[in-house]
Amino acid sequence: MSIKQIHQNNSDYPSILKKYLDENSPKVIACIGNLDILKKKTLAVFCSVKCPGNLILQTYDLAQHLRDDGVTVISGFHSPIERECLNILLRGKQSVIICPARSIEGMRIKKEFRKPIEDGRLLLLSHFTDKQNRISSQRALERNRFVAAITDSIFVSYAAKESKTEGFCREILKWQKPLYTFESDVNANLIALGAKPLNHLKLSE
Repeated sequence: MSIKQIHQNNSDYPSILKKYLDENSPKVIACIGNLDILKKKTLAVFCSVKCPGNLILQTYDLAQHLRDDGVTVISGFHSPIERECLNILLRGKQSVIICPARSIEGMRIKKEFRKPIEDGRLLLLSHFTDKQNRISSQRALERNRFVAAITDSIFVSYAAKESKTEGFCREILKWQKPLYTFESDVNANLIALGAKPLNHLKLSE
């Protein structure tokens, strides 16, 4: 499948990246799929590997609601929980944006991605160069910032106190972007920082 390069001076380049990443906004973005998906309102979904079991189940339920409500979801879909959310979303008809923590140049396109791409509802997006073709923890962090910058609002299932995920949430909140999480005692730290309980999120908007 062909890869399209979007340069900063291209009309398809998401201007929101420059607003939040400033001089760190990527000069070029590579994509495979329907670029019109970038014009939709999106919700970024993050869920780390370490997450209380009841919140994992709630995350899967959330993915089903997002699918049924036709919400466009963007994520790296890297953790096992995120990958299961992707499986749920791909069984629907709404749009999905996948942002790998590596270049998409030379990347093998999974069989289950091909039809959604052909149907115009799946977009692969990466700001990494062709030489950055291996996933690393640093690239995952850079990818998460990219996703948070390009989306309209963010959902985080869980972030332990003083964890990297909590630090990431602090960064997002400084941007004054809407950040949501499950209303739970284990997420009291996120809500205290300024995250909004999920029941304040109108999923169909």
